[in-house]
Amino acid sequence: MKWFGLLPWRFIVRRAAHSHGFLDPIELMARLRSFAQPSEVGEPVELLRAGAVFHARGLINTRVIQNNLDWVWPYWIERQFDPRDDAFIPRGFSLSHINLTHRNWTAVGYPDCDELPTVDPRGLLTPLLDGWSLDAWVLADDGRRLLPSRTREAGQWQALDEGPEVITHTRDGGLTLDNAAAVRLEDGRPVCEMRLRASADGPGRLVVALRPYNTEGISFVHKAVLAHDRCGWTVDNDTAVRFSRPAERHHVADYHGGDVLLHLRESADETEGLCSVGMVTAAALFTIPAHGAAEVTVSIPLGAEDPVPLDADAWSALRGQACRLRCPEPRYQGLYDAAVTSLVLHSPGDVYPGPYTYKRFWFRDAAFLIHALLCLGLYDRAERALARFPDRQTAFGYFRSQEGEWDSNGEVLWILERFQRLSGRRLGDHWQGPIRRAARWILRKRTRDDLDAPHAGLLPAGFSAEHFGPNDFYYWDDFWGVAGLRSAHRLLEDLGGGDDDFAAAADAFAGAVDRSLATAARRLGRPAMPASPYRRLDAGAIGSLAVGYPLQACAPQDPRLLDCVEFLLEKCFVEDAFFQDMIHSGLNAYLTLHVAQVLLRAGDPRYLRLVDAVADLASPTGQWPEAIHPRTGGGCMGDGHHVWAAAEWVLTVRNWFVREEGEGLVLCSGIPGRWLEAAEPVSFGPASTPFGPLTVTVTPRADGVDIHWQAEWRDGEPALEVRLPGTAPVTVEPGRGGVRVPGAASAS
Repeated sequence: MKWFGLLPWRFIVRRAAHSHGFLDPIELMARLRSFAQPSEVGEPVELLRAGAVFHARGLINTRVIQNNLDWVWPYWIERQFDPRDDAFIPRGFSLSHINLTHRNWTAVGYPDCDELPTVDPRGLLTPLLDGWSLDAWVLADDGRRLLPSRTREAGQWQALDEGPEVITHTRDGGLTLDNAAAVRLEDGRPVCEMRLRASADGPGRLVVALRPYNTEGISFVHKAVLAHDRCGWTVDNDTAVRFSRPAERHHVADYHGGDVLLHLRESADETEGLCSVGMVTAAALFTIPAHGAAEVTVSIPLGAEDPVPLDADAWSALRGQACRLRCPEPRYQGLYDAAVTSLVLHSPGDVYPGPYTYKRFWFRDAAFLIHALLCLGLYDRAERALARFPDRQTAFGYFRSQEGEWDSNGEVLWILERFQRLSGRRLGDHWQGPIRRAARWILRKRTRDDLDAPHAGLLPAGFSAEHFGPNDFYYWDDFWGVAGLRSAHRLLEDLGGGDDDFAAAADAFAGAVDRSLATAARRLGRPAMPASPYRRLDAGAIGSLAVGYPLQACAPQDPRLLDCVEFLLEKCFVEDAFFQDMIHSGLNAYLTLHVAQVLLRAGDPRYLRLVDAVADLASPTGQWPEAIHPRTGGGCMGDGHHVWAAAEWVLTVRNWFVREEGEGLVLCSGIPGRWLEAAEPVSFGPASTPFGPLTVTVTPRADGVDIHWQAEWRDGEPALEVRLPGTAPVTVEPGRGGVRVPGAASAS
């Protein structure tokens, strides 16, 4: 078969395309790449593959949905296909119909269970990754119907007392439905449960419906069989769905027969549904007595048939370890608790930035998620995730999650150092090799310092963090590279392995970045940092803030940093939230919080306005999609439950109470003044710091504010300063455990 590789593929592809009247794909790709800087990697194969799968489903959606609008569809389709709705999207030349306006869902799960069922804004439950869903309806005998996905208003919230439970309440006239979804343990095995309670002002039926779709679109079901005891289904000869009591009536339908909803008044009772195109719908019916209620619990076992039993006390144990917030503002309290829960659910071994679209691994997201776990004091979970990193390192030292992202090595080295500093635990000697190889990879990857070009000495053009634009020489990559080299120097020094002069190499790299930034400043006529040496100031400049947050590699008042923030605030914010024009095309919670962190560090009170805007963008269950539609408030890009956003919320609250500056700690610099007006103690802790954990308590008094802390310093007390907003900074004398700050904070 050696001849196979000798074929003139370019000629064959071009000839075939032209003969059928298509554009030349090779010429098209060349023209697309001409809009980016030349790079060894065009578009990461992983992203192309994910995009192909995404739009393949979109093509199926196009074929199925618009021709069958009498079906009951998920909430996002009901809204997106309604011409009277702000979420409406015309379909004229769209090749694929995808969820662009309500990418919102909430994961439920159990610690260390890899399965993460999701619940949409109207209670639609998708138990298995990328699978079919379960819905519930209420039908009155007089013809009235409560179909949650078609209701304009619904109540939804997340209860966290016994693990996350998403509760959805819908009502239409005299019909009501309460739907609670959670993951529980049965004999140590995780089981997804959907607890339903329906009531009506007259006789009716509660319907449990099997749906061949989810929050992305069609998900095929070819076969559904009712169990002999009528207490559940077997779906596609595989997954068991159990009802807590027998179905009194049962109906099925295939694609050509239309949605099963259309057949629920028929007298026939079918027990098996088959569909060659994969659009089986099934409905189990339960009687609702007049002016009464019907209750049914639906359960789906998760994971392997013979799994390792999970810890029955996992939630209480983890909550006992994690840093706790106590504040008088229920919204902030709920968002913090939900964020901690999200981080626990999405760290079953690897860490994932989402339960569905992003249930995969990236080093970039992992660094931020693990940092939040460390700041919460969940050291074991962080260490377990880090232990998986070396298996993803290539022989050349590249920590690869996808090609063309040159920030990953710096992020890995940085988070390894943060692990040592925040946990007080020493990395094992086996890390010396991966650390050294990673640092050497950064040095080899840099372009030459003697190039006559603005990118001299920088990392090469790459795809970077994907939302900055086409391939380019991104400063984001360089700031992480410099930080990684400095971390490698300190890590190897701690491990006794020498450092190959990585500190000097970091200085040389930083010098190249500074020279490039100076060139950019002259070109732009202002000090603000663009995304790359060749870009005008645009939304991609958000990546250059990394030098200030989280890396703190420049002074808080660095004019390049603050001018960059001013540009972003003026040109790239919509109602106090960062709007990412490129790729995301939506309001971005976690990047808004990056800007807020830079403002907090600079002592600029505008940080609170931005954080409040992010709080307002959260879903009723306390989650954020990766990007948010500025009109509908629904998700418009990425995962509908984005855990990087949850991590940033935790890190923001943590830095309000305690953050590092140099070799000391700054206390209480972000606490909102309105929290103190309630005259209740506010506390946070035990919060991890490089000097040891501490708990901060803030108590308002009539003539001032008492601030106390309890700490377990490892190697002596660091320098402490209290900077309560609206008051003068207070330098703390060594050995003290508290101060009185006169006056009242003025921040609101």
